[in-house]
Amino acid sequence: MIGLYRIDADPDAPDPDFATTILVTPDRQNSEYYHPWAKSAPALPSHTHCTPIPQIQVQKISRSLNLTVTPLTNPEGGVRGGLIILEDISREKRMKAAMYRYMTPKVAEQVMALGDDSLMVGERKDVTVLFSDIRGYTTLTENLGASEVVTLLNQYFETMVEAVFTHEGTLDKFIGDALMAVFGAPLPLTEKHTLMAVRSALDMRRRLVEFNQHRVIDNQPLIRFGIGISSGEVVSGNIGSQRRMDYTAIGDAVNLSARLESLTKEYGCDIIISESTYRNCSDSFWVRELDKIRVKGKSEAVSIYELIDDRRVTLDPISTKFLYLYKMGREDFLDRNFEQALVGFEAAAQIRPDDRAVAYHLELANFYLENPPPEDWDGVRTMTHK
Repeated sequence: MIGLYRIDADPDAPDPDFATTILVTPDRQNSEYYHPWAKSAPALPSHTHCTPIPQIQVQKISRSLNLTVTPLTNPEGGVRGGLIILEDISREKRMKAAMYRYMTPKVAEQVMALGDDSLMVGERKDVTVLFSDIRGYTTLTENLGASEVVTLLNQYFETMVEAVFTHEGTLDKFIGDALMAVFGAPLPLTEKHTLMAVRSALDMRRRLVEFNQHRVIDNQPLIRFGIGISSGEVVSGNIGSQRRMDYTAIGDAVNLSARLESLTKEYGCDIIISESTYRNCSDSFWVRELDKIRVKGKSEAVSIYELIDDRRVTLDPISTKFLYLYKMGREDFLDRNFEQALVGFEAAAQIRPDDRAVAYHLELANFYLENPPPEDWDGVRTMTHK
């Protein structure tokens, strides 16, 4: 390990208060002693050229360096010496190591190229936020020891984070058994951020199936999750205190994605996307409209959709028929034609008796048939809880 050694000036020198700090390297035979790096430097006192410097007098430093050696030649091509350049990249290496934890190396390199303070400046960005949570986590882990819980979460997050990185997402944070990812910040993506976020969610679904296959072999209970996805403007940047800062995003899109994740339990599905997300990638995915909701604290209503699959995947005839019947029932329901809506929903229930969204609409349609809603009813469900 290299170090620094302070050389006090000669008391008889013109400036007796002047001191020099030199770079020293450990003795190859005895690590208890150091020698000056530049042994032939004429500015150094003569005693430093040959006298070993005790380790106790050296301030050790740990650095990551780029070493460049360039030969110095004369006009005839003879080598007269060499130029050694040491570039301290310690801070850059630490920053890269930190960024690699929540973004891909490729994105981290691009961020580093923008400058050291590129993440420090808060920015308003249009992004898509993905929020994921394990279903029934408490029940799942109540009989596990502490080390088993940690192992389970590490294995689960390892594959889920890979799905985020594969689609150019940035890992925002872990919150217990939950995961939050942002698509479109800190840098723009190669494709639309809505598209990449939804593809990431489908990849997470596929990876969870594979993850559970291994758990079945090990006679372990299956893991289920819920995912909420929403798009919109957020404020992003390094947020925190002097002691601890993290790159994160805050805004309505973040709040809505977390609420949509929670709603997956009520509608009995695993992935719900917001209207703002679906609007920007509607031609790429199969979905069904679940409801139109007004979340607590907001006046504007938004449509929410269950994510079914990529449109490049052909749906089987039974699924196609189910979605058609549900869609017809939903349209009649919003047109206040509740009797006809019941016909569509009941037919859909024959195909999927346990579908919660169908059961929810059947209950409401039957209720409104007996108790007609007011004239200004718009089919919006107002959420009274977060």
